Amino acid sequence: IRETTTPAWIHSVPHNYGDASAGTIKADEWRLLSTLYLPIALVTLWGDHNGRGPTKDSKLLSVLNHAMALFQAVSIICRITIDRERAEAFRDLLKEWVDGLHTVHPHTKSHHPRPNIHIAFHIFDFLLFFGPVHSWWTFPFERLIGTLQKINTNNHPGGKSL
Repeated sequence: IRETTTPAWIHSVPHNYGDASAGTIKADEWRLLSTLYLPIALVTLWGDHNGRGPTKDSKLLSVLNHAMALFQAVSIICRITIDRERAEAFRDLLKEWVDGLHTVHPHTKSHHPRPNIHIAFHIFDFLLFFGPVHSWWTFPFERLIGTLQKINTNNHPGGKSL
């Protein structure tokens, strides 16, 4: 992350991401991690072996391809415009990612299905009903809530008591 050069209009994530001192990652930072920083890092770490790609039966290649399906799905829904073809591509990539969970991460077989995965498939419907995610996501509200949480009210209306 620290060594990645990005255009000035792309916000960064904490350079010490992963350290406790980095704090809590916000939703927009997760979006940047999954659409920019993690794909670059994982391809660099797992996809290149001295100028040659990994073998087709490589465990790291299957994990990389699995992660890339999710990263591509996130990239599609974060575009400024959306149409049925893109919405279907999102749904197909999400299904590819979900279908690969038990194969790539066998420990997930023992877990109960998460409602987040079910809900994620409804994003397809939301894209068709409401248009691009940019028009209905809640990052501005998250930022406002974060700002409000930093205000010292000392649990009293109007702030600190004297």
